[in-house]
Amino acid sequence: MRIRLLLIVVMALWGSAFASSKAAVGDVPHEVAGFLRFLVGAFVLLVALRAPRLPAAEVPRVVGVGMVGVFGYNALFFLALSLAPAADGSVIVPMAAPVCTVAVGVLLGRVRLSGARLLGLALAAVGGIVFFLGIPDTGDSRLLGDLLFLGAAACWSAYTLLGAPLLSRLPAATVTVYATAAGATALGLLAAPAFADVRWSELGLEFWLNQAYLGALPTALAYVLYYHAVGRVGPTTATSAMFLVPAFGLTCAWVVLGESIAPLQGIGAGLMFVGAWTNTRLAVDDSRSVDSAPRVADSAPLAAPVVAVLEPSGSAALFGTSTLDADPRSESDRSTANSDRPDVEPDPSTVVPTSSEFDSATTTSNRTAGDRSHGSDRSVARRQ
Repeated sequence: MRIRLLLIVVMALWGSAFASSKAAVGDVPHEVAGFLRFLVGAFVLLVALRAPRLPAAEVPRVVGVGMVGVFGYNALFFLALSLAPAADGSVIVPMAAPVCTVAVGVLLGRVRLSGARLLGLALAAVGGIVFFLGIPDTGDSRLLGDLLFLGAAACWSAYTLLGAPLLSRLPAATVTVYATAAGATALGLLAAPAFADVRWSELGLEFWLNQAYLGALPTALAYVLYYHAVGRVGPTTATSAMFLVPAFGLTCAWVVLGESIAPLQGIGAGLMFVGAWTNTRLAVDDSRSVDSAPRVADSAPLAAPVVAVLEPSGSAALFGTSTLDADPRSESDRSTANSDRPDVEPDPSTVVPTSSEFDSATTTSNRTAGDRSHGSDRSVARRQ
């Protein structure tokens, strides 16, 4: 229950970020708005979490996650906000992300394309088409912006999937801090040419308070809570909570900016919701059935979390991380290793005898069988 409440808080913060970010884009170029948000966010995270230790071997992976989920997502997201209403983004991004996750699983052959799942994908696709057809005729910029929102959703799906295996080895806070810092650095390089176009002296207190809010809450706090939830309930369930974002996002866009979506767009959004919800519920059911199934090696430590939506069989994660065989050695290797340690008693059921031990055991067994045979012959002879 606590994790689900945390997810609701995260979705409320992210829903409000659409309108707040749109307001920022109205004051400064979109590249600068994205950079300032994550500059503040990275600073807050580093101060609050005191730069947790990151193993050198994990640096490329964490940086890669930051490039996809922070830089890639926000470069597209803030560009889209400069072209389309925040209300459109608050519908497209959270509805398309779960569908993208399932679609990747189908393309990789990791998700069974059942009739119900195919229907869900079809409904989401039709809903997306209806939503785009319902865009008011205000020029091509809104259509382009909505397509960029769709690209941002794909980045977010990849961010969720790529981040999940890291959480089996690193705390959520560590991944979030360094992924945000890496993404903010890249956003700064992208924004550098636009700094000259900003009239810094004309930016008022309202702008900086908005930046502080965006950086501290929807970025720093929400990212930590989201990754914590992914580590506890898995990326599929965490992603399914994004269905709450449109409600918060549309409400904030209407209250803060006076934006709304057209009636035909509302119908398309409803179809997208049903399609995405159908696929996500199927993925969650698959994950639960895997969790309730008997384990092959209950004593082995689990490699958690795994991408259940892409691996309903529970045998391996998306990028080759096993859900059961956390120790890649065979049972005999583990038993041999344990026998070399004086503080560990080897498990008799897993010890594999050497060839000499096997020969000795075979000889003893044959002798015992022979003695029993001779004894039986003598008993028969006496009765006769």
